[in-house]
Amino acid sequence: MKRESVNINDDIVFETELIRQLEINIDYILLLVQKYHDSNCEDKEILVDISKAIGASIQLRSKKELIESFIDSVNAQSNMDKAWREYVEEQKKKDLEAIIQEENLRQEDTLKFVENAFRTGEVRTTGTEIDNILPPMSRFDNNRLGKKLHAIERIQAFFEKYLGL
Repeated sequence: MKRESVNINDDIVFETELIRQLEINIDYILLLVQKYHDSNCEDKEILVDISKAIGASIQLRSKKELIESFIDSVNAQSNMDKAWREYVEEQKKKDLEAIIQEENLRQEDTLKFVENAFRTGEVRTTGTEIDNILPPMSRFDNNRLGKKLHAIERIQAFFEKYLGL
């Protein structure tokens, strides 16, 4: 009896392309969170699925901590979409306020700067806008550049964390 061999290369290529096209977004994560809470927070495999989904998405990796703290804060009766939006807004305000306080930035100018960054889709680190948010410093301060770079890093991390939410 002669066995016929089957070439599965085309199937593998198709499956790989399908996986690449599967976009894991926040809506999918919220669906998993709802499923987790529907199980009375007992189905730990869903948490593993959430963690894998976040790890598989480049856009969601910077938001991992935010998503995990949201999962811990929400209850089973919550409307996930509404609870998520409210949670993100609250955390966004807290995080930005912490940056402003810790970096001693000018509050009003920083709020405008960040709002503009979200509107344009990028944090502009050149020009006078970034200098306007920094606290008054002597031009001869040796640590001026270091303070500026540290503030930019923190604002950039904040921007990436909340971009698209």
